[in-house]
Amino acid sequence: MDIISALGYTAAFLTTFSFLPQAIQVIKTKNTDALSLTMYSMFTVGVAIWLAYGLLKADYAIVAANFVTLLFAFTIWFMKAKDKLKRSSIRDE
Repeated sequence: MDIISALGYTAAFLTTFSFLPQAIQVIKTKNTDALSLTMYSMFTVGVAIWLAYGLLKADYAIVAANFVTLLFAFTIWFMKAKDKLKRSSIRDE
């Protein structure tokens, strides 16, 4: 593997797994108060588009990195959206 490929794989690994600590914390604490639903919505859609792009280009490094990122980002997004809906329904009562 050349230095450029190693650099790319290192960047993909770090950016992909940077969401893991946040996902673990949200799952453990069920606390999403400080998270922006708008940010996670935009990010999750962007990652899904990157995944589609990677599939269309048959670039499996892009596919792998974005598939894993999508799992983590969607988990955080889902927990935040669920929390926001729950809080909204409590206020409406």
